[in-house]
Amino acid sequence: MELKFSRTYLSGIAWMIIAGLNFIAVTALVKFVGPEVPPAQAAFLRYVLGLVLVLPMLVPLMRKRPDRQAMAWFTLRGLAHAVAVMLWFFGMTRITITEVTSLNYLTPVYVTVGAAVFLGERLAYRRILAVTVALVGAMIILRPGLRELSTGHFAMLGAAFFFSTSYLIAKRMTDRMDAMVIVAMLSVTVPIVLFPFALTVWVSPTWVQIFWLFLVAVFATAGHYAMTLAFRYAPVSVTQPATFLQLVWAALLGALVFGEETDIYVMAGGGVIIGSVCFIAWREALAVYRLRQH
Repeated sequence: MELKFSRTYLSGIAWMIIAGLNFIAVTALVKFVGPEVPPAQAAFLRYVLGLVLVLPMLVPLMRKRPDRQAMAWFTLRGLAHAVAVMLWFFGMTRITITEVTSLNYLTPVYVTVGAAVFLGERLAYRRILAVTVALVGAMIILRPGLRELSTGHFAMLGAAFFFSTSYLIAKRMTDRMDAMVIVAMLSVTVPIVLFPFALTVWVSPTWVQIFWLFLVAVFATAGHYAMTLAFRYAPVSVTQPATFLQLVWAALLGALVFGEETDIYVMAGGGVIIGSVCFIAWREALAVYRLRQH
């Protein structure tokens, strides 16, 4: 039995590593496209092109017909996620890949605080300590007062906040709606919200740029699918440490492909945040295990 569980957990870790590779590919492609396509337009095209990949999900969506209250939550989530994506695309063109990857790890920390404030989940002192440690990690990365912070840094902090808002709404909706419907609605609402923003800054994209943004959609979808499989095979406490590799790959990619200098403070701060996230995930898994035992 232990051998079976070990193999299952290894499968979960493997899928999480694959998910990380896909997400790093997304980051690299967005960095490669750069500021030639405005962030709002690039985000809009990424989601419109990605609709092709989620068409099978739209069939059950049409059958479910969410009620008015559900549609209100879906709309709110689409708005929060759209703002997050625009900020992320903007930040990606302003700061290094390693900084983007490191600051992305703040999202689950925000989710932990938000779950306590808005969903009534208990925020034990261990969680408070973990959140505090994560914020220290963010300060190590940003080093305010010791260097000039760019708009890209603030954009990434905002992106993490709005992504966490999106995930909290999704968590609230999982009790009422099928997970596939929730994913499909996000794919529909986000481009609708992004459209007017994209229209105000629209430039005619080349076919090459459209191709790269389609690849962004492909890798993002594949990454989310692999992450879902990882959670199926192993608990979050097991798979979460594998996400640390994203920081390593981001540093290598930035240095070898984009000529970015590896900042030891960014790596150290990212490691501190990841340690905090892993601790939160481990405590969550332990709480679930104890609950099942009773």
